Amino acid sequence: MSTLRLEIVTPERKVYEKDVNMVVARGVDGELGVLPNHIPLVTPLKVAPVKVKIGNSSETIAVHGGFMEVRKDKVVILADAAELGADIDVSRARLAKERAERRLAQKQAEINAVRAEMALQRAMARLEAVEKQ
Repeated sequence: MSTLRLEIVTPERKVYEKDVNMVVARGVDGELGVLPNHIPLVTPLKVAPVKVKIGNSSETIAVHGGFMEVRKDKVVILADAAELGADIDVSRARLAKERAERRLAQKQAEINAVRAEMALQRAMARLEAVEKQ
């Protein structure tokens, strides 16, 4: 089975680097499945989990925005932040989700709705990444 190299890089470090069979990411225009020899493209990513298939197993990485560059034999994700599903503190992610939902429900002028919505998206991506493990 053919593979392609996946690298997920944040400003702080390289989070992930492996040869994989398939990458599934959520771009701004929808979900993308990338196999080896895919046509080259660059797309912005939403805050969402990236699913990786290696043989009969899969891994999930919570990716918090950024861009994905696809080449014939390599996918590079430049993310604002990224976390492996195994590294996510589930209770902390649930608390962050609940806190963001409360802030959005308050609808007060001093609440920054954009920040609360982004916090909610990040928490949901973390939880989804853990559930897929």
